[in-house]
Amino acid sequence: MDDYAGLRIEHSENGVTEVVLANAERLNAVDADGHRALTYVWNELDADQLTRVILLRAEGRAFSAGGDFSLLEAMMNDIEVHRRTLREARDLVRNIIECSKPIVSVINGAAVGAGLAAALLADIPLAGESARILDGHTNLGVAAGDHAVMIWPLLVGMARAKFYLLTNEPLNGADAERIGLVAKVFPDETLLTEARAICERLASGSAEALSLTKHTLNHWLRMAYPAFDASVAYEFLGFLAPDAREGLTALREKRRPSFE
Repeated sequence: MDDYAGLRIEHSENGVTEVVLANAERLNAVDADGHRALTYVWNELDADQLTRVILLRAEGRAFSAGGDFSLLEAMMNDIEVHRRTLREARDLVRNIIECSKPIVSVINGAAVGAGLAAALLADIPLAGESARILDGHTNLGVAAGDHAVMIWPLLVGMARAKFYLLTNEPLNGADAERIGLVAKVFPDETLLTEARAICERLASGSAEALSLTKHTLNHWLRMAYPAFDASVAYEFLGFLAPDAREGLTALREKRRPSFE
């Protein structure tokens, strides 16, 4: 597991393995290596006999600032990077859904992009009160891909999903819990402690019962695979269009984009 750039893997004797986004100085933004790591770490942990439960968390004041600008630019200019990242975006969602181990996520601070996808696809997503959840795709000038079309309508209903995905209005932890986007919200200072307690409770349970319950519940998500595949395809088509270049420029200049 030493090859997972941007991630730190921490095992414990109780069977809880923590996957830590460990690029705090860049607000855990996901570059090309980090995107690949976040996509395929679930396969290895699924096969790891010492892991009973996975806890996804982040270092620093943000969960994840989304895609690193260098990765976004490379996707716009290099067709091989574009194709590889498209494949990883699809695999990231499917690998989390097909991972047989229960996954608990801890959302602290800002959560955008691939990091947010992993957090909300967790079986039990938790948030701190100061969480700032933002899908962000339409602000960038591309269709809402990754996880959003698949899971937001199931969690919060179609009307709210359309509102938040189209307007990109951010959600704090309390609002995310109120509409059903996360399972529970906790005060920031106790969030990680509460999450670890939940993981320990799961780790002491029947691994087979939990795994099969997760597998069966996730058939609701598998039914949305066609919509998910279409959303990812439209998202990555957008990275080849002018709006995405304006969106990235606006992000770099910290201004509102001006789309044609």
